[in-house]
Amino acid sequence: MRDQHIISRIENTPFASLSQDDLLAIQVHTEHCSDCLRAFQAAQISALLLKERAADEFEPSPFFHTRVLATLRERQAVNDSWAWSRLWRAAGALASSMVATVAALAVLTFVIPGEVPSTNQQVSSFYNGYSAEEVLLNQNEQVDEPATDAQVLNTIYDEEEAVR
Repeated sequence: MRDQHIISRIENTPFASLSQDDLLAIQVHTEHCSDCLRAFQAAQISALLLKERAADEFEPSPFFHTRVLATLRERQAVNDSWAWSRLWRAAGALASSMVATVAALAVLTFVIPGEVPSTNQQVSSFYNGYSAEEVLLNQNEQVDEPATDAQVLNTIYDEEEAVR
């Protein structure tokens, strides 16, 4: 029994919930081990102090309720008046950057328009020489027969070789 100290049992189990077997084992062990006896006595004193302290009733000062409620009312009044300022501090930078972006986009869209050619011929030459109607609908060239698969593949591979 000397090799098995009870300190871990005392530390891991609340003193009030020790069983009779645990108390008997502690009593037998503390007869021979002074360190464990001191730990057991400290646990007993701590349990008694906690029990006595829990039994004491605490009475707040007579005006405690009044002071607490007055402080709560003051904080609510301050928080209500500063709610918009706190919101602006939190989201002000984001809102400002969004407004600046919208203004910049409006200037780019309405004040500085891009170059727009006046006729269809200028439009087709402005964009790589092809218009959507020419490419998709073949309106400028009247082709009687559609291109075969072989012609399309030859055209694609000839362009790839030219690029390389």
